[in-house]
Amino acid sequence: MTINIEKDTEGEERQMKTKVLVVFGGQSSEHIVSCMSAVNVINHIDREKYDVVIVGITEEGKWLYVDSVESIRDESWRDKSVRAVFSPDATEKCVLIERESGVEKVPVDVAFPVLHGLYGEDGTIQGLFELARLPYVGCGVLASAVSMDKLYTKIVADTLGVRQAAYVPVMRGELSHMESVTERVEKYFSYPVFIKPSNAGSSRGVSKASDRSELENGLREAAKHDRKILVEEMIVGREVECAVFGGGNGEVISSGVGEILAAADFYDFDAKYYNEESRTVVNPELPGDAAEKVREAARRIFTAVDGYGMARVDFFVTEQGEVVFNEINTIPGFTAISMYPMLFEAAGVDKTELVTRLIENGRVRYDS
Repeated sequence: MTINIEKDTEGEERQMKTKVLVVFGGQSSEHIVSCMSAVNVINHIDREKYDVVIVGITEEGKWLYVDSVESIRDESWRDKSVRAVFSPDATEKCVLIERESGVEKVPVDVAFPVLHGLYGEDGTIQGLFELARLPYVGCGVLASAVSMDKLYTKIVADTLGVRQAAYVPVMRGELSHMESVTERVEKYFSYPVFIKPSNAGSSRGVSKASDRSELENGLREAAKHDRKILVEEMIVGREVECAVFGGGNGEVISSGVGEILAAADFYDFDAKYYNEESRTVVNPELPGDAAEKVREAARRIFTAVDGYGMARVDFFVTEQGEVVFNEINTIPGFTAISMYPMLFEAAGVDKTELVTRLIENGRVRYDS
């Protein structure tokens, strides 16, 4: 890795700080969660080691240069910021900011995408960074795309022999023949069932159906978020999560296990972010060796999708101690209540150290 060197006013060489490009917001239904995560990430970037360049993407897809974390917190960044884009030119590796005096080129050394959901967690922005040959934090194009798409994640998990919920795929175009779809689902499952968009996160568009009417409503809601939909059998178990770090040619490390205690019927978007009665518990008592099985399965799934950098892998644990894979998130939430940083903090890695490790892991991605 090349280290930038500049001369101070007395002509003595000194090392420049690494410039970290943080990209947040985005066009997905998880836009607001991304903003919350970005504030937490930026506040825990070690300013003695790194300078930060912040770019926000509005829900309409406009790219803006953001001059302070405070403007993200008070949401004024959408109105006060100036236009900015990241150049895909591999010879420049810079952000282009539209100033009144002209276009300013701001070089960057590594990107930290804090984008949840479509057009951020699905391999799209990772492809832009690959074009520019800019090192970046987190999973690459393949791992991001496969992990974002729940249907294809299930196909990969099937090859590992990992237990997961049975499912019926439904395409949006099939909903014009709703009766045929519901009959197909009812042929495989008894109620209740869960309906999920294949490409969405933070439980956006997810619902539980206890009868045909609720199934139809759930399918229509999921179709607002993606053209591919999964209808899954209901797994009765405790919801647990495991954080993973590493990948490439390096060791894959899994954290302890965290448990979700949802204040609603299931852990939907509102229960996650707006219901104060929802709680998370780190290292809960689980039956038998379920905790170690979760940690091992998390590492195997992360490796199978060609994971790099970070991910959070979610499971159910039944009363009998059976571990059932649910999904993998390659840009897990980094809000004040998010499980990923919480689990590593419980393992002795505070948020600043975790962010530093993620940035340094990203910087060497082309060396591995």
